[in-house]
Amino acid sequence: MVSRASLMTKAAPLISTEPMIRHSGPSLFAGRSITGLFAPPDPKELDNLRNYPVEGRVARLRNLIAQAEAGKKGYDAVQYGAKVKPAAAPTRLTIQQIYDWIDATPSQPHAIGRYQFIPPTLRRLVRQAGINPKTQFTPQVQDRLADILLADAGLAPFLAGEMKRQTFMNNLAKIWAGLPNDTGKSHYHGYAGNKATMSWAHFDAQMVRIFTQ
Repeated sequence: MVSRASLMTKAAPLISTEPMIRHSGPSLFAGRSITGLFAPPDPKELDNLRNYPVEGRVARLRNLIAQAEAGKKGYDAVQYGAKVKPAAAPTRLTIQQIYDWIDATPSQPHAIGRYQFIPPTLRRLVRQAGINPKTQFTPQVQDRLADILLADAGLAPFLAGEMKRQTFMNNLAKIWAGLPNDTGKSHYHGYAGNKATMSWAHFDAQMVRIFTQ
C-alpha cells in the first residue's frame, strides 16, 4: 500500500472542491499488484447491479462502489496484501479490535470492509461519526461511514443538480481507487499496483442507470 506521505506528495488532494474536510489519502486501494491486492470483479457481477436486493439510489451507488472494491467478500473483505489477517471476520470485530490489529501489524496493508477503509480514513470517519470504537464493525456501521465519504464527494449537490455527473464521478474516483476517473484510469493508477476495475464507459452507464431510472 502506498504510504500516506507518498500520496500527499505524488497525488492530487482528494476532493479539492470540498474544503471543509481534510483527506489523508484514498479510503481504499483495489486492483492487482505483486503484493496481491483485490482482483477485479467478474464483469457479470457488475452487469447485475439492478438485481441487487436493495432499495434507494444511494444504496445502489454503494453496491457499485463495493463491486469495484471488495468483490464477493463484501463487508468482510480484507485486502489480499495483508498477510496477517484479523482474528475474525471484520463484521464480527469491534472497531477497536480492528485498530488493535492495525497497530500489531504495521508493515502490511490494512484496507478493510466493504469499502476498503485504510487506517487514517477509518479513524477519521469513526471520530467524525461519533462512533464508540467498542462498536461492532457491522454492515450498518460500514454503510454509515461510506455515506460520509459520499457526502465528501458532493452527493448532495449532485442530487440537487448543482454538480455535473462527471464531476461527481471524478470525485468518487479520488476516494475509491477501483473506480476510474474520466481518463479511464484509477486516480491512483500505479500506486501500490492500483488500477481501475471497470471502464469509465461502464461506470458512467451504471451511474445513469442508478440516477435517471
